This record gives sequence, C-alpha cells and structure tokens, in this order.
Amino acid sequence: MSDSRLTEASYIVLGLVEQLEPATPYDLKRLAARSTVNFWTMRHTQIYTESARLAEDGLLSEERELTGRKRRVYRITDAGRSELDRWRSDAGARDYEFRDVATLKLFFGADPKEMAREQVRRHTELLRNYESLLEDVAGGPPGWALALEHGIAHEQAFLSFWSRFEKGGD
Repeated sequence: MSDSRLTEASYIVLGLVEQLEPATPYDLKRLAARSTVNFWTMRHTQIYTESARLAEDGLLSEERELTGRKRRVYRITDAGRSELDRWRSDAGARDYEFRDVATLKLFFGADPKEMAREQVRRHTELLRNYESLLEDVAGGPPGWALALEHGIAHEQAFLSFWSRFEKGGD
C-alpha cells in the first residue's frame, strides 16, 4: 500500500493499536491522552474515523462485539505492521512543524517582556508534567521515554529563552 493516504494520524493509530491490541477506539483515545497528545495534537474523533478507515484499507482488522455496546475491536494486520515498520525505518522526515502561538505573536511584534512571565509559568508546568510522565513510564516501551526526554529538552530550551526576558534582558 502506498503511504499517499497515510498521515501522521494514521501512524499514530497503527502504533497505538500495536501497543494495546486488541484495542477499541476508546482505548486508543485514552492511551493517546497519556502519550502522543503531549507532542502531536489529534482530535479524539479523528482516532475513531482513522481506525475505521485503516480497517477498510486492510491495515487493521476489525471485530464487532455481538452483545452489549457492540464496540469495534481492532488489531494490526501484517500489512499494517509492515506499513508501520516501513514508516519507522524511514530516517527522512517531513519538515519539522513548529506551531507555537507565542512565537507567532513575537513575529508580529508582541513585547517578549510582557509575555515572559506567563510563558515561563506555562513551560515550567509542561516540563514538570513531562518529567512526571517520564517517571511513570519507567520500564515501559523505550520509545516513550525517548519522546519524553526530547520534550523535556524542548521545554528546557523554551525556559532558557523566556527566562532571559522575565529577568529584564533582551
């Protein structure tokens, strides 16, 4: 299968299913809330629609419960695992996408000294959250710890930048 229709959301769903299987979309939403949403925004409704689409494409298998809530239960197929493995092994990545409202405001002339206190507060909060999550994933999948370490490094850089304005510097 070509990856022309696969997006980062596709790979998130495939990866989460691989880690949880079997998994319902609700299970995926809960795991994403504790993991990938810390660095990749994805609406929870997207998890439901993407799961169904990947099942249609044969990258996930889908079973429906026969009684009760008749939830959909997904497993990754061999084709899905191959796609996920191909994506993981591709060292080339799309351009880095950096979306930060504070940076956008700076670009358009906001005063960094006026923004600094709130930015330091927010990035300190995020740093503490990532550090706490890192403790929680000890013994878990190595990729989780590495992603958190990467997030921690970003937050430390943000704090370094904003702290200099909070202290009155330029």
